[in-house]
Amino acid sequence: MNALKILTQGIVQGVGFRPYIYRLAVGLNLKGYVRNLGNVVEIIIEGENTEVFVERLPKELPPIAKINSMDVEAISVKNYTDFEIIESEDSYSGISVIPPDIAICDNCLKEIRNPNDRRYKYAFNACTDCGPRFTVINSVPYDRIKTSMDEFPLCNDCLAEYTEPLNRRYHGEAICCSECGPQMEIYEGLNKINTGNPIKLGADKLKEGKILAIKGIGGTHLVVDAYNDEAIKELRKRLNRPNQAFAVMCKDLKSLQNYAHLTEKEINTITSNKRPIVILKKKENYPFPESLSPGLHNIGVMLPYSPMHYLLFDEGDIDTYVMTSANIPGEPMMIKNEDIINGINDYSLIHNRQILNRCDDSVIRFRNNELSFIRRSRGYTPEPYTINYDVNGSNILALGPELDVTFSIAKDNIVYPSQHIGNTNKPKTLKFLKEAIENMQRITKINEFDIIACDMHPHFFTTRLAHEFAEKYDAEVLPIQHHHAHSIALANDNAIDEMIVITADGVGYGSDGTSWGGEILYTDIKNFERLGHLQPQLMPGGDVATKYPARMLASILNDKDLIKNYSHYFKYGEIEIKNIFKQINSGINVGKTTSTGRILDSMAVALEICHERTYEGECSMKLESAAYYATKNIEIPISIENNILNTSEILKEVVRLYQNGEKKADVAAAGQKAVARGLSELAINAANKKNIKEIGATGGVFYNESITNTVKNYIENNGFNFIQHKNTCAGDGSVSLGQSIIAKKI
Repeated sequence: MNALKILTQGIVQGVGFRPYIYRLAVGLNLKGYVRNLGNVVEIIIEGENTEVFVERLPKELPPIAKINSMDVEAISVKNYTDFEIIESEDSYSGISVIPPDIAICDNCLKEIRNPNDRRYKYAFNACTDCGPRFTVINSVPYDRIKTSMDEFPLCNDCLAEYTEPLNRRYHGEAICCSECGPQMEIYEGLNKINTGNPIKLGADKLKEGKILAIKGIGGTHLVVDAYNDEAIKELRKRLNRPNQAFAVMCKDLKSLQNYAHLTEKEINTITSNKRPIVILKKKENYPFPESLSPGLHNIGVMLPYSPMHYLLFDEGDIDTYVMTSANIPGEPMMIKNEDIINGINDYSLIHNRQILNRCDDSVIRFRNNELSFIRRSRGYTPEPYTINYDVNGSNILALGPELDVTFSIAKDNIVYPSQHIGNTNKPKTLKFLKEAIENMQRITKINEFDIIACDMHPHFFTTRLAHEFAEKYDAEVLPIQHHHAHSIALANDNAIDEMIVITADGVGYGSDGTSWGGEILYTDIKNFERLGHLQPQLMPGGDVATKYPARMLASILNDKDLIKNYSHYFKYGEIEIKNIFKQINSGINVGKTTSTGRILDSMAVALEICHERTYEGECSMKLESAAYYATKNIEIPISIENNILNTSEILKEVVRLYQNGEKKADVAAAGQKAVARGLSELAINAANKKNIKEIGATGGVFYNESITNTVKNYIENNGFNFIQHKNTCAGDGSVSLGQSIIAKKI
């Protein structure tokens, strides 16, 4: 008889892993036990079939489970009499992590729709294959007493399922029923409404055009009928979100296919148990009002992922709802009941289970049929990344930039990324960042840091926070250049040791103290070198030129007569234009930037597509949508000198073509392609200089499908390998990942 001790790390808690081990061991007539040790699972087995157990263990895992490492050690036989799941201990710090929240499984969905099932219409149905994990966990090991389910003792029926080894709810920490679990309530304003079916009443109120807040799994949504123009406009008014597209939730795939184009990959993603929002192209018979997604050719859609979502659709006759985060712009989602019922909504559908870790919906877009994360959060966080390089032994906390922040914690060769945090220049979001770091420390058991990585920008709130943490942990502060961090997240995603990278976005603090955003970098992971960039342009009024890009256009064109054609985009008309040129000539409060985003925004103004940014990326996104409808191929010449792309000449040609009567869609497409070709040519020149075949693309500009495709085709047609993000964000959401990897290489 043999005896083995097995330590497994990975996604092995909260996923039915211990029950799986129990069934496998008992089926092979093995004795011993399985238990949680902190964030590692320990297995002791004795018997004749230990080798078969080790062989089968990684091959027959439950749906959500994932083994990253499995250490097997022969031990002495102790003659156990049976196999059992024993009480957890908090004695081992490994590199396992709690799994993400997972959409309701088919079995649980059938139960809530079966009138004969005891969980019929129960909004919190879950089992070991589905339901909340990350949002309800307080600390490890993952046991019910360390989750927000601890407040709901199991009834006799649920306890029987929980303790029955062959039941799919065996040791499912989130299981419950209407007798013992959380309950829904509905409020009108501050007044609770007594009703036997709060979700049905919520569906009725949505049909009446009301605004409903729904507290869900990891946060709260504001919901209206997606077909109701008045309700959408009222929601915009109350949220002070005049133009930003609202995401929607559609009842099923069949309904969704009536109004959006879907590829096979998009279908697989939107129906996966991750259930992200997927950005889809609108069909011609798109039935929703323009107010839903104004000025855009696409719409963000997700399918239901919680029991309460399915019940909301079942209780009403609307197939698509606006489902947007319930938060003041820039601040974190509301999760406390008192905040929700005091919100801008007419009605509140809430429950009495605490949300311990708020987690926004993930957002994905496909470009050239390849997945690209815009926001990696619910359904994916906190699943870790592996660093594909030799690393030092330091523990790292990386705080990201300032907008669209995530943070990352790195230990050994593993990086734990956070959920989406948001804009940390808002006090409540900065507070959320601090709380989320504490939560991640409890879950990962990483309580000390050697290096605090942050952006190079000296005035970011995250930079200031880095110094606070450095003092707390007696750690080193390591400022890292914004676009270098972008490029390393991309390199690690593709396991590349060196590459040329096009980094194109709105803004990033450059090594020379100016604003970068259209750069060609060489990187060997540890270091970087700037080899080319867009023409530096002046920003009259600094950040004011970002909000009102007509000011950027005036500066770029540097032609008082030409810019007069756009005087209606300046609040004070030609007087303001005159003062802008005075400001440029004096150099007072005038920034300098190589940002690709500022060029695209200015192009949107030149084509009278968008003249004011009311949300991040608005003008560039509307430019892309205008270009989507192009029917004529126009080529704008590009000029490169001393590894600098002349963007003024591109903008002047855009204005000339438009004023000569070319359609704005055709000129928009031509302008985008000119910038894309210019960046590609700069990158190819750098790659030839360095004798490198890999050219990557990162930064928020590369969410633009047309620009991405143009760059990809140009680079590949010239014999180079085009590298793009796979499991990371092209935008700022993966900057903290890049920071943490660089810190592990220093």
